[in-house]
Amino acid sequence: MGNQNDIVVVSAARTPFSRFGGALRLMHSMNLGVVIIKEVMRRAGLAGGDIDELYYGMCIQSEAALKYNVIARQALLHAGLSADTVSLTIDRACCSSMTSMQLARKSLLLGEAEICMAVGGENMSNTPVVMNGHRWGTGLGKPVMVDHLNPVMYQDFNSLALDAGEVALQYGVSREMQDEWAYGSQMKYQEAKKAGKFKIGEELTAVEIPQRKGDPIAFTEDEFPKPGTTMEGLAKLKTVYESPTVTAGNAPGLDAGAAAMIITTRGVAEKLGIKPLAVILSTASIAREPNRIAEVPGFAIQLALQKASLELDALKVIEINEAFAAVPLVSTRILSQNDDDLWAKLKAMTNVNGGAVAIGHPVGASGARILMTAIYELRRQGGGTAACAICGGLAQGDAAIVRVDESCF
Repeated sequence: MGNQNDIVVVSAARTPFSRFGGALRLMHSMNLGVVIIKEVMRRAGLAGGDIDELYYGMCIQSEAALKYNVIARQALLHAGLSADTVSLTIDRACCSSMTSMQLARKSLLLGEAEICMAVGGENMSNTPVVMNGHRWGTGLGKPVMVDHLNPVMYQDFNSLALDAGEVALQYGVSREMQDEWAYGSQMKYQEAKKAGKFKIGEELTAVEIPQRKGDPIAFTEDEFPKPGTTMEGLAKLKTVYESPTVTAGNAPGLDAGAAAMIITTRGVAEKLGIKPLAVILSTASIAREPNRIAEVPGFAIQLALQKASLELDALKVIEINEAFAAVPLVSTRILSQNDDDLWAKLKAMTNVNGGAVAIGHPVGASGARILMTAIYELRRQGGGTAACAICGGLAQGDAAIVRVDESCF
């Protein structure tokens, strides 16, 4: 059933996400990538030589440099994939693993590959402090060390928090509204967890953490969620990085984790006897003025819907990465075209199991994470269509439209 050239997801999983300085702080992101590559291969029942191309997204290349870069190549070899597997390491900021999926999809559509993998990984706890120029000496000047995480911004641009907060206010999205969204994200995550939605074997797979002595410890749950969050507590937090609205409470953490998915054509999946998890109907990438980061997921979803020849009312689920609580609020406002009733409906169907404010945001992994979260939620709801979108630094945006139909069960 369905077109043999349809692009389908046949395996998707992620590690639990660790908070900054948490359980995964000493693991290089590449090692997390190895874990998740092995897991999606196991779930699909594929052998190491079956993957034609692997795309690997990560943002913090200074962390990659600890392992001498080409992380995609290193990870696939350590994971037991064939040495003939073509790979590419991608930095498109937080969009990186969604972009990885897009590039893999293009190879499949062009007939240049039959089975591809998209991976994303990041360990922000493992980000080094860098001392540039020391090789040639500084004369009488003091060496300068740079922390790439403090502040979270790009050279010669505003902080991301400042841009997100200012744009939010332009759309009438107040600090209180952002705190309410953050509180809702935390509470929805707790409800989803109690319902068994974030259990090992579906979206999640365990990570074995080596110990100095004794057996490894299994890391099995997202570490960042804060079940004790209250509106009163959020309201007391100070804004950060000169933002008018963004605080540590309505933004995600600096997290660690990895995610991966295997995609192929429906025809190849049928030949291999693999049941698809979902069909990828369309993808889209956009970019805007560098301060418009909170807007780009909304515009990216509009373009992806257009490419899929669908209207907004076709959607059952929306996933928008919570780079800040401001982002899904502004982006759904854009999708609603200032219709307050429609905005309320869109907000109710967005990030129904919580988002990055609760789950965490290991930047290179988040694009793939929101995509699989949407897919697994559609499957629990008996099928349907979802939109997923993520913003990346300096106002880049990626989106995808996925469908779970009767052929996926």
